Amino acid sequence: MYKSLDLFQTAIAMARHAGAAQATVAHNIANADTPGFRAKQVTSFRATFETGNNTPLRTTRPRHLTGHSVMQSSNSPLASNNEPSPNRNTVSLEQELLNAVSVSREHNQALAIYRHAMTVLRTSLGK
Repeated sequence: MYKSLDLFQTAIAMARHAGAAQATVAHNIANADTPGFRAKQVTSFRATFETGNNTPLRTTRPRHLTGHSVMQSSNSPLASNNEPSPNRNTVSLEQELLNAVSVSREHNQALAIYRHAMTVLRTSLGK
C-alpha cells in the first residue's frame, strides 16, 4: 500500500542514491594509493531528479492531466575533475571525507522524510 505513495518513493530513491554515492566514496578511498586511478563521483540527487525521465502518469481517462513521476536515479559514477598526483592518481582524501559527510547528510534526510511520512500515515489511520 505505502509503496505507491510518491513521498515514499522519493525517500527510497534518495536512500538508494546515498548508498550508491557512499559506495563510490569508499571505492575512491580504497584506491587512494593506486597509481593511475581516476576518482569517481555520483551526481547529486537533485541534479539526477531534475533531469529524470518525464514519464507521464497513468491515466484512466483521456482528459486526465499528465505530469512526471519519481524517476529511478541513475547512480553511475562520473570521473571527478581533481588534479592528478605524481603517480596520476586523482583521489583527494580530504575531498572524499567531505563527500562522505555530504552523503551521510543526504541519507539522514531520506530517513527523516520516510519517518515523517510514516508518522503522517499512522496518524491518518488513527494508530
